This record gives sequence, C-alpha cells and structure tokens, in this order.
Amino acid sequence: MSRHILPTAMLGILGGGQLGRMFTMSALSMGYRVTVLDPDTESPAGALADVHLCAAYDDPDALQQLVDTCAAVTTEFENVPAESMAFLERHIRVSPSSNSVAIAQDRIREKKFISSSGLKVAPFLAIENLQDFDQALSDHLPGILKIARLGYDGKGQVHVNCREEAKTAFLGLGCKPCVLERKLELQTEISVIVTRTGAAQSVCFPVAENRHAGGILDISIVPARVDNKVAEQARQMALQLAESMDYAGVLAIEFFVLEGGELLINEIAPRPHNSGHYSLNATQVSQFDQQVRTLCGLPPGDTRLLSPAVMVNLLGDIWGDEEPSWDILLSQPNVHLHLYGKKSARVGRKMGHFNVLAEEAGIALKQALELQRRLK
Repeated sequence: MSRHILPTAMLGILGGGQLGRMFTMSALSMGYRVTVLDPDTESPAGALADVHLCAAYDDPDALQQLVDTCAAVTTEFENVPAESMAFLERHIRVSPSSNSVAIAQDRIREKKFISSSGLKVAPFLAIENLQDFDQALSDHLPGILKIARLGYDGKGQVHVNCREEAKTAFLGLGCKPCVLERKLELQTEISVIVTRTGAAQSVCFPVAENRHAGGILDISIVPARVDNKVAEQARQMALQLAESMDYAGVLAIEFFVLEGGELLINEIAPRPHNSGHYSLNATQVSQFDQQVRTLCGLPPGDTRLLSPAVMVNLLGDIWGDEEPSWDILLSQPNVHLHLYGKKSARVGRKMGHFNVLAEEAGIALKQALELQRRLK
C-alpha cells in the first residue's frame, strides 16, 4: 500500500483566503478534491472548493467532518488555533505540524527557537508586562515594538525612539506581549521558500529580493540581486531551520541583509508566502504545487527558475468606482495576472498580483514598475 496520498483523495485546508484559493487550484488541477474550513461566507477558496465548511476554526463539528472526510489537512495561515491542528493530527495527517504552527504564531517563541537553532536574529527584547521596561533598553533603541501574536503586513508594529515612546506604544497595543527589536541599517531584504517532506527531501526555491511599502510587500525580484555567497548562505540557513523544526510542508523564511552581507532571520511563515507568488509562472513547480505534494507525502518537485521574474502586489488602493483597467496588464504577452476573487476592495487589502517575466530581472523590474505606475 502506497504511503503517498493520491488523487482523488479529499484534502482539507484551514483558511480560505488567497493562499487557500491558490492551494485549492493546484490540488484540483492534480485531481484531488478539497474541503475548505473558513468562517467567511465569501471565502475566495471556498468558492472553488468541493466543500466549504463555513464555521469557526475551532468548531468541533467542522473539525470532526475534516477528520471523517479528508486524508490530510494543511493551513493557509499561522494564526489558526494550534489546538485545532493538534486535534486533527491525532487522527489524520497534518502538515505543517501543530508545533511548527505554534512556533510561528508567537514572535517571542519564534525568535528564541531560531536562536536556539544556532541562527542569528536581530537583537530583541521580550516585553510581556510594564515591569519589563525597567530593564536596560538602550541597546535596542531606536527600535520597532512588534506585537507577539496576530501581527501581519505591518499591523501591530510601532517605531519607537526612546523608553517613553516604547512604553506608550505598549499601552496602545493593549499591554499584550511584544518584542522590541533594534532598528538596523539594511542593504536589502530577501526571502527563501523551503519545501520539506522529510530528512532527505528538502529543496529551496530561488531567493527573492523584497521591497515593502507601508509594511506590506510591494515587489519581489527573482533572482535576488545579491552576492551568490549571500544567496547560498540564505538557502543553507533556511534548510537548517527547517531541519531544526523537523518541518513538513512549505516554509517561508524572511531575512535582513545587513551592509557587508551579514544575514539575520527576520521571521518565518509555516505556509506559502506572498514573496513566492512568482513561482506560479517562473519556476518548474509553484509553491502551491509543493504544498499539495508535501501534504500528500510526495517528494518536492523541481524548483528550477525558468525565467527571471518580478511579482507586484495589487492592493485595494487602486480600485475606484470600477475595476482597474486590466487591459494595461493583459495586453502584455509576458505578464501574468492573478486575481483572488475577493468581492470588496479596500485600502491595503491584497486583491491580486501580477508577474512579469523577462530575460533579465532588471528588464522585468523596469516593465513592472511602469505597469504599476499606469495602474495607479
């Protein structure tokens, strides 16, 4: 009997946003069936899946239905209750594990785990109560106070210059546990997507160079325009971390590149990542294909880069009274548009992205920036 889960098995996913939608599309194209658990009646993934369980992520009946009908379950985001993952993995295959999700849910635990794995992070302090402000903060100021749980896309982050500002920010965040991270002079930011099925089955996607705007990823450039030694070190650090976690699934690792090429791990995500969306068009397999493969116990696919690429996020900011003029993108033969099926646009909401493929990353970037300007 095969240890692999094969079509036409039912696969489950917790979360039905754009990442869940793209996972669903990959799974369906391979011949699997998909059940999405998401409380949103207008879930982008639920609209495509065979079954949409419209319920809370900790709903006992919905979780039991996943156990009864699915061969394996994954997640599209790290803030799903780890307890739900733990319940599921007592009965069926779950990837990533509840322990991996729990590590990534909490910045304090995440940074301590990364450090214990022998890998470098930015200097930080755990701030869990007002008494923690009595400790020496000078080595971490000016800095960024980041809420430990539920922060994403720049939310729950405050730039602070002194102890008083840090304390005020902590109060403004509801006195919830935070990390105070020292501001660093960065050369750039990069990310690596790792796919790991088991000890001898780990591969990396090409390294992406990332630009942010307002705390949200704006553009990813592939291959990253960094020294080959830096790119290789990032890949090795990513593989080392995945090994330390005994990870199974798709894992995204974001890095700070300091002047001089020193690498620090910024944060991790136990799932496909926005900076890996270029893989939908520019690599042999996509990160979502890999998510399906690892969930089903299959070896990772080939991640070779077929073409340099630039990914540009499309936020709700460019929606007015009507849809943006997609002809600007679709009239270009080397541009691929991906919309996420969300019914309402709002400022800062990720509505889609487009990928530009070209012979060189610089050529793709120039075209991508011009198309982005025209859309705005």
